[in-house]
Amino acid sequence: MATKTTHSPSLPTLESVRGWADELDAVAGRIGRHFARSEPRRRAGEYLRGLLSVVERKNGWQLAEHAGDDRPYGVQHLLSRADWDPDAVRDDLRSNVAEHLGHPDGVLIVDETGFLKKGTKSVGVRRQYSGTAGRIENCQVGVFLAHATPKGRAFLDGELYLPEEWAEDADRRRAAGVPEEIRFAPKTAQARRMVERALDAGVPAAWGTADAVYGSDSKFRSAIERRGLGYVVGVRSDQSVRVGFRQVRVARLRAEAPAAAWHRLSCGDGSKGPRAFDWAIHPINSPEPEEYARRLLVRRGVDDPEEVAYFLCGGSPGTTLERLVAAAGTRWPVEMCQADSTSSDGWCAAPGAGYDRRHRTARTGRVVPKPSDHFTGRDRMPPAARRTAPPRA
Repeated sequence: MATKTTHSPSLPTLESVRGWADELDAVAGRIGRHFARSEPRRRAGEYLRGLLSVVERKNGWQLAEHAGDDRPYGVQHLLSRADWDPDAVRDDLRSNVAEHLGHPDGVLIVDETGFLKKGTKSVGVRRQYSGTAGRIENCQVGVFLAHATPKGRAFLDGELYLPEEWAEDADRRRAAGVPEEIRFAPKTAQARRMVERALDAGVPAAWGTADAVYGSDSKFRSAIERRGLGYVVGVRSDQSVRVGFRQVRVARLRAEAPAAAWHRLSCGDGSKGPRAFDWAIHPINSPEPEEYARRLLVRRGVDDPEEVAYFLCGGSPGTTLERLVAAAGTRWPVEMCQADSTSSDGWCAAPGAGYDRRHRTARTGRVVPKPSDHFTGRDRMPPAARRTAPPRA
C-alpha cells in the first residue's frame, strides 16, 4: 500500500547560517563609515545583531543583555545622542537591499503601522487609527516603504508621522526635540517622498501598491504614473471614476458587472494555502489609453460575495488581469512582515518622547537584512496570478 510522504520546511544549513553572519558583518562594515567614533560604531553592529537575534521583544534592556551589557544606556545613547546621520545609514541599507533583492519586476509597497503608547508625551502620539490594533488607539504611526521581488522582500524606508496638532504645538515640539525644519505632512505626502527617494536611488521597480489610505489620493497615484510605473492601489467603495461621459462610484460599476466578467484567481499562497478570490476588471477613462491605461479592479470573496475590495490600476494597455492580481497580492507578505516587526524592529529600544530616537528607529530599524528577507514558499511574490475553479454565477 502506498504511503503518504510529508515534507517539513527545510532548515537552514550551517553554511547558510555562516553566510548570513558574514553578510551581516559586511553590512555593519558598510554603514560603519557613518559613525565617527569607534564606540557608537561598535554599538551599531551590536544593535543590528540584536534586531536579528532570538530575543522576543527588542527593548533597550533585552538588546543590552544580548550585547553583554548590564544596563541599556549604550543602546539608548546610540539611538538618541550619538553623532550619526540616520538618512545616510538608511541609504546604505536601502542600497544593500537593492543589490541583493533587486529585480526589474519589483513592487514598491507603502504600508503603515501603529505603535500603541500610554500617555501624551511620546512624539507624535495621539488617538488615531492603528492598523496593528484594527481600531482607534493612543499610538504613534510610522509610514513605511517595502520592496517585494521574485528574490524576496524587505523594507526600504520609513518615517514617523507627526500629526498636525503636534506640528503646530511649540511647547510639545520643544519638549520632544522636534527639529525646526520638520513640519506637518500628510501620510500620503510622506509616502510619495519615500517612493521618489527609492526610485531616485536606482531601486528597480515596475509597480507600486498601497491600501486605500494612500490609493485614494490622486497625487499619490499621479506620482507613480509620472515615474513610468504601473500601480494597483486600494480605494474606498465611494471612490468616483469617469467611464465615458459618466462619473460613477466604483461600487456601482461592481454591481453592473455581468457574471461572465468574474474570474477566480489566486493572488498568492497564504497560511492556509492559495488565497483565491473572484476578480473583475473594468476600463476607466485615461488621458492616453494607448500609452497608459487606467482600470478598476474588483475583488470579491468566494464564500462571501459581499466581502469586496476595490483597486485602481494603471499601466501598459497590454497588462493582463493575472498580472494585476499578482501585484495586488504582494501586499500580503509585507503586511505579515509589519506584524512580525512591530515588536522586533527596535522601536521599543528607544523609550521616551524624543524625536531623534523615533526618527532613527523608523529610518533604520526595519531596513535590516534579515535572513527571512530571502524568503521562499508562500511568502514569495507571485509571478502571475493562478486560475482556480470557475466563479459562481
